[in-house]
Amino acid sequence: MLQIRNIFIDPATFLSPMAGLTDSVFRRLIKRLGGCGLVMTEFTSAEGLTRNSFKSQRMLFYHEEERPVTAQLFGADPHRLAEATRMVEDLGFDAIDLNLGCPAKKVVKGCGGSALLRETQLLEEILKAIRAAASIPFTVKIRAGWSETEIVALQVGKMAEDNGVEAITLHPRTRVQGFSGRADWSIIAELKAHVKIPVIGNGDIVSPEDAFRMRAETGCDGIMIGRGALSNPWIFRQIFEMDNGLPLTQPSVSDKYQLIKDYFQLLFEEEIPGPIGKMKQFASWFTHAIPFGASLRKSIYESTEESEVMAKIDQFFENSLPLADCELKT
Repeated sequence: MLQIRNIFIDPATFLSPMAGLTDSVFRRLIKRLGGCGLVMTEFTSAEGLTRNSFKSQRMLFYHEEERPVTAQLFGADPHRLAEATRMVEDLGFDAIDLNLGCPAKKVVKGCGGSALLRETQLLEEILKAIRAAASIPFTVKIRAGWSETEIVALQVGKMAEDNGVEAITLHPRTRVQGFSGRADWSIIAELKAHVKIPVIGNGDIVSPEDAFRMRAETGCDGIMIGRGALSNPWIFRQIFEMDNGLPLTQPSVSDKYQLIKDYFQLLFEEEIPGPIGKMKQFASWFTHAIPFGASLRKSIYESTEESEVMAKIDQFFENSLPLADCELKT
């Protein structure tokens, strides 16, 4: 368990915010599978939120069953971020997180995300503005730095701690790396050794064994998982089971079929805009773990209606489930 002021995160595992992916539907799906201690919204533009952008407001929709839930913001204007912080508080979020890691060109061009790792004077102004505006816990998520020659995780971590940030998540890749190469976990260990606030490790966790190894190698206080949860939504439960000496959940193909149906049903219930795009996106990640999933992905991508997607999924599993179960046993 990890405590960040008045928030008890049990177990100390976090679902990483991912643009276009970790909406309320996906967060609830993860929560219902068990083992995930805290979820975050998709990173949300402070500029858009304070200008009453419907898209930005929609990103901050959540259900009570998601708690504890953190709203993640990005931006480069201290005043806008402070105003957005007050709006987040009014919406009842448990905490607020500032994104200092996004490598996307559009975000970086506006000096948001990982660009702020190169603008430490502005970053300090932002940290002070958010801290002054927030009465709820305030955390940040960072990368190691801009490039291999500009590793600033320790400098930024100490600055964050000095300005009232209460926990820090570190993805130890640089902005230049994007998601290529390997995450350098030694940078997490170095940060943990030099700050007193909780440090959450993130990067290259695709199995429960990876989570165990990260904690052992870095001493981090918690684990955040992003892409690993897309291909294996059961990973949080499996980490909990490993930590407690329980047999690891090994989802059957039938379990995976049910999960796909549950996800799509939630999409329809919430009336999420562009559900067919979400369905295809989810399928592109999740069906990599299903035998013969390539043929299912192809048929989904070729679909033009939501009902057609579901029909093709039902047909795939009706025809392939016995073969798939056999494949898993061999």
